[in-house]
Amino acid sequence: MTHILAFHAHPDDIETLAAGTLALLAANGHRITIATMTAGDCGAVDTSLEETARIRRGEAAAAAAMIGADYRCAGVGDLCVFNDDFCRRRTVETIRAVQPEVVITGSPADYHPDHEATSILVRDACFASTVKNYVTGAPAPLAQIPYLYFMDSIDGRDRQGKWLAPDFAVDVSAHMDVKRAMLNCHASQVRWVDRQHGISNFTQAMERFSAKVARPFGVAYAEGFRQYTGTPYPRGDRLQDLVGAALLKS
Repeated sequence: MTHILAFHAHPDDIETLAAGTLALLAANGHRITIATMTAGDCGAVDTSLEETARIRRGEAAAAAAMIGADYRCAGVGDLCVFNDDFCRRRTVETIRAVQPEVVITGSPADYHPDHEATSILVRDACFASTVKNYVTGAPAPLAQIPYLYFMDSIDGRDRQGKWLAPDFAVDVSAHMDVKRAMLNCHASQVRWVDRQHGISNFTQAMERFSAKVARPFGVAYAEGFRQYTGTPYPRGDRLQDLVGAALLKS
């Protein structure tokens, strides 16, 4: 059994971009933890910061429970995610508490500043999580740096609209019902996504993007990933091996 940590900025980011792969891994007996940097406290039209955070934590926990996963929140505020000492320590504490072998995080290029900052923080925290003299309030440092992967960006593009091609994809066609159900747990986001992004049905938007990623591989739905292999991060194909026959490579 391998422990996989999926760590993105907000509740619903992971469900949009990687829930099918996580459902596949969970079905194969692997342990999954889902973590968000924030509780999504600004993602509401009618509720306060505190009430929105409470609602969205509950939605995230319910989505994680659908695949038997744990849920954690690092407790940073929306639009307050920066590559600074406070956020880095929170990120390292989360990784040390989970002790994952594989970490999947957001794309370093994306439309949202919290997404980009989370990607940088998680990348660097994987390194820092093994450094004994980098002291945080969480359990002991990891024995080794986890394998690190980036999810697709939202809509697969950077801020300038350039397509960010994945290194590989995972066929999630058999797990789309679970992916839809996990995303639909985030009911509080229906009005917010419509107002802020002009997307009236975020489940359909997710399905369209998953189909777009899948099209070059001739399957119905897929999720794309890129692996980070900078020194001294591990370079083996760990996630690729874990997804087995669902692996899609061009």
